Amino acid sequence: MNKYDVMVIGSGPGGYVAAIRCSQLGLRTGIVERNEIGGICLNWGCIPSKSLLRNAEILSLFHRAHEFGISYDNLEVDFSVAIDRSRKVVGQLTRGVGSLLQKNKIDHIQGDASLTGPNSIQIEGSGESYEADHFILATGASPKTLPSLPIDGELVITSREALETTELPESILIVGGGATGCEFAYIYNSYGVKVTMVELLPKILPNEDPDISQYLERIFTKQGIEVRTNSKVLNFSTEKGKAKVELEGPEGKETVLFNKILVATGVEGNIQSLGLESLGIKTERGFIQIDDEMKTTSPSIYAIGDVTGKMLLAHVASAQGVFVAEHIAGKNPSPLNYTVIPRAVYCQPQVASWGISEPQANELNLKFKIGRFPFSANGKALGLGEGDGFVKVIVGEEYGELLGAHLIGPEVTEILAELSIANLLEGTVKEVGLQIHAHPTLSEAVKEAALAAEGEAIHI
Repeated sequence: MNKYDVMVIGSGPGGYVAAIRCSQLGLRTGIVERNEIGGICLNWGCIPSKSLLRNAEILSLFHRAHEFGISYDNLEVDFSVAIDRSRKVVGQLTRGVGSLLQKNKIDHIQGDASLTGPNSIQIEGSGESYEADHFILATGASPKTLPSLPIDGELVITSREALETTELPESILIVGGGATGCEFAYIYNSYGVKVTMVELLPKILPNEDPDISQYLERIFTKQGIEVRTNSKVLNFSTEKGKAKVELEGPEGKETVLFNKILVATGVEGNIQSLGLESLGIKTERGFIQIDDEMKTTSPSIYAIGDVTGKMLLAHVASAQGVFVAEHIAGKNPSPLNYTVIPRAVYCQPQVASWGISEPQANELNLKFKIGRFPFSANGKALGLGEGDGFVKVIVGEEYGELLGAHLIGPEVTEILAELSIANLLEGTVKEVGLQIHAHPTLSEAVKEAALAAEGEAIHI
């Protein structure tokens, strides 16, 4: 029988989570995947890149060994081992996801699915047809290409090729200063590659609070990464196996040679061949349009994750997947509040945030105050030799409610959750400041930033 309650198309962090939650709620569920289980994030995104970042962190510590009284000779670095390790991590996790699907009795169908009606799909190649009361589209997104920089997979690459290329270039131009660009800039720089980053907008990490972006740019410059904001690529050609690039920035035009170019300028939804047009499912700028319940313009068809362009983060896709599953099952789940969903960048120093920035608070004419505490005054951070960065909280002036949290520094992607749970429980900056933290810990910086908003910080 090829009839299901729910059929999920795509097995990334949105798709497989949605499928598992549907099955938990008693819905007969199938999942279609054209490539590897786990989708882009697990196979060619979040997970392998974080594995490489760990290698880069260790190598960076070696470069600073003299600070800890450690010396060595003949350091050997093999980037191919880092790539191999990342693939092993991916393999372990993809097998785990496959086991979870089996455990939850979810049928896995391999192939490329196309909608043939509001309640039916066909698998390309096999010609098999399947019916379902509801479909969840979770097909993800792919790197966006630029007309001036055609991707050839060798000289001009995307993050996909970067995650499997074992040879390091002498120099690389990274086009795009978002999370992907910043993470690869840190990785390549740690391995001794001469890195130049070009960002069209006035700051890298353009979606972050300006204090965070400016601080990271200063640290990157200190690390040896050349950051060019308000800049763009005008022309590209090849010369003796290298990329010849004409750049334009505040200081004019310049032609520079690079061994490789990494294009990290965003993504576009994987909507081709899904059959959306025949059902009148609306798209905009290459993404599927959804309402607050993740419904498309076809009532039986939902869409989640990067294919919607809503918020391009794996954990957002997972949260959307759980919401849709519970909505289909009649559980009446709470709507997602995208403003307070955490964001994270895993270069060093790390960046983590949620909520509104200081400029946004001003634009909304809110009455607010700011609490700030530097890691240079945190005992654990100094003991680790990681004193760069700070915690910044934006707080409502009258009631002390948390409006935004913006962190840069050691392991801030982990300690942000404390402020998230305080917000979820409708806590104020007062409660965060009252919470006793173990000493010495990095999270003490969160407590001190909360106290600083009230003018009560102890250690600064």
